[in-house]
Amino acid sequence: MDVLTVLPPSFGYAIFIYLYSWIMLGYLAVKVGAGRKKYDVKYPTMYSDKEPVFNCIQRAHQNTLEVYPQWLLFQTIAALVYPLSASVLGAIWVTSRFSYAWGYYTGDPAKRMNGAYGYIGYFGVIILSISVGLQLLGVF
Repeated sequence: MDVLTVLPPSFGYAIFIYLYSWIMLGYLAVKVGAGRKKYDVKYPTMYSDKEPVFNCIQRAHQNTLEVYPQWLLFQTIAALVYPLSASVLGAIWVTSRFSYAWGYYTGDPAKRMNGAYGYIGYFGVIILSISVGLQLLGVF
């Protein structure tokens, strides 16, 4: 059995959303590295006692890493049955992580909420995953 015959053709969109998320994570990681250099925060120190802007940069990356595994799981489950919808929702979530980070990078943590629209994508793939589970159980 060939994976290309098992997956819906539009699952290809979901694959490109995974690649987009990889680019986003790389971008956030590079920003932390640049922040370490700019604010002289040496490894393995996670946060600075003196530089709150560095802490905001680090926190934007860390928070994204905290939710990324769950997003990947729900994104994948949703995309197996609803590839186009999941891809649109995934694009919303990934794009929101840039907005979240850029708001945080200002040094004003409240501006991280510029990325709050990402909850549409995040909860959207969770709802689609619930739908997939219910379908598998024969509920509908």
